This record gives sequence, C-alpha cells and structure tokens, in this order.
Amino acid sequence: MITTTGEYAIRAAVHMAQHEGVPMTSAVIAEATKVPQGYLSKILQQMVKAALINSQRGLNGGFVLALPAAKISLLDVLKAVDASPQRITRCPLGIPGHTKLCGVHRLLDDAMSRMEKEFAEANLEMLRQEVKGIKPLCEVKEAIAALQQK
Repeated sequence: MITTTGEYAIRAAVHMAQHEGVPMTSAVIAEATKVPQGYLSKILQQMVKAALINSQRGLNGGFVLALPAAKISLLDVLKAVDASPQRITRCPLGIPGHTKLCGVHRLLDDAMSRMEKEFAEANLEMLRQEVKGIKPLCEVKEAIAALQQK
C-alpha cells in the first residue's frame, strides 16, 4: 500500500525525529535506516523542497526536521515524495459507461480514504515514541546471520 519511496521517506523522517535538532548527513541516515544512499539523497531533496526538513551545508551540516516532530504527519511525508495513497475517482479500467465507481472500486477507494485519514492523524512524534528501543527487522536479520556464521 505504500511505495518503496514512501517507506524510505518515513524511515528517514522517523530517524531524524529520533535525533531532533541534530544535523545528519545522508550517509548517516542511509546507514541507520538501511536505505540506499543515492536513493535517499533524492528523497531528502524532495523533503527539503516540501519544507519538511532543512539542509545545512558545511562542517556540522546535514539534514534536520524543519518543524517539531509533532507537527509533521505521515501524510505530509508521503505527499512530499509523491507517495500518498492514490484515491480512485473514476473507473480505473477506463470503461466509458462507468460514470460512478462500481462496488469494488468504491470499496477500494473507501479503504484508501481511511488509510489517508490515518496517515494524516499520525505524526512523527507518535512514531518516535513508539520505536524507542525497537531494532529494525533488517538489523535483526543481520544479527541472526552473523550468529549463524559463528
């Protein structure tokens, strides 16, 4: 339901929220979030354009949230990288006689509407508090693989 770009943007935003006010390079964020650095750099630039994060150059530079974590919704993050839930407004099959959504497409659009509402109500502060002490699954997999090699 969320694109890879959307997930990567959320990972980066939550990581910055966990270190609010501390400028971090894209390399540091990429390593911590397990996102390819080149891909992440493009995502971060989109988030800068959307005024969700600031970019600081030079010594001690990097990326930081432009607003308090509680003021940035997940929908804001997804919209910044063009990954918000896609609503269904007309027949996705392009059938000319379908001027209204059929039952199936109405059901799908209603689900997308609820998801959009949930993302609008959830903010980075909520996620920052929720993920404290939880290791990302990719780190758990790496730890298990390292143990199996011993």
